[in-house]
Amino acid sequence: MTLSWLIVLGILLLIAVSFLIYFYLTMRTQKILLRVQSNEIEKQIRELNLQNQKQAALNREKQQLIMLVSHDLKGPFNRIYALTQLLEMGANNLTDEQKEYLNKMYHIIGDGLNMVRNIVDVRKIEEKGADPYPEKLNLPSVILPIIKQYSVLAEKKKIKVNYQTPEKIEMTSDKNYICRVMENLLSNALKFTMPGKEVFVTVKSHGDHVEIAVTDQGPGLNADDLANLYQKFKKLTPRPTGGETSQGLGLSIVKILTTCMGGEVVCKSELEVGSTFTVTLPNQLKKSIEETQLNK
Repeated sequence: MTLSWLIVLGILLLIAVSFLIYFYLTMRTQKILLRVQSNEIEKQIRELNLQNQKQAALNREKQQLIMLVSHDLKGPFNRIYALTQLLEMGANNLTDEQKEYLNKMYHIIGDGLNMVRNIVDVRKIEEKGADPYPEKLNLPSVILPIIKQYSVLAEKKKIKVNYQTPEKIEMTSDKNYICRVMENLLSNALKFTMPGKEVFVTVKSHGDHVEIAVTDQGPGLNADDLANLYQKFKKLTPRPTGGETSQGLGLSIVKILTTCMGGEVVCKSELEVGSTFTVTLPNQLKKSIEETQLNK
């Protein structure tokens, strides 16, 4: 009886010792694995931090380069524009061919200046966001100078700009944003309208909101174009008719700024007929983007 108990006790002790040894080895293995995993995670964190530092340095370099290029380009464009104006003052001494070249220079310079402004706009939006600055204004007095400015450019491309707007529409909105929206819409309309055609601008008040519509007589947009209309750097099917450039920034800026003013932009287009961009803005601009989004 005693011997049997001793055997059973020995077996139990052996099992217990075996379990302890197994438990110890398992824990040791797990500890080694955890140490290896911890070292690997630390290595990945160091590599990720290094990549983030490099990316941050590249972003700073990119922003500095954009700022430098946009600043340095604006000066030469303005000087060339002034020189073309001086040449036009003596246009009586120019041949018809020289006058045609002068008109093309106007469009190229205006296109270049708008490109620089769009690059600056994108940089500002990416760096600081796009919170609007609301102020009381009379909408026609804000946009009429822009329409007249682009009418001069349109005449040089043999395009007529027709516009209808009430004498007074009082609203609270961001003047600079409205100007940039109008400049991009008009620039876009003139860019894709053939010489001899027309562009139409209408402004209407509808109680608590206003509508600004810009209609061109260009080639129109297909379904794929309409789906990608407001993407940055997205080139659309239509091509400029006067040798102008298209970076795919103008309409994306129109969309961003219109949204920031609590409004929306809608495009209706028909192939071989033209396109109409309608911007709808509230009469009373919200104080910030966050407030606008919260009230949607």
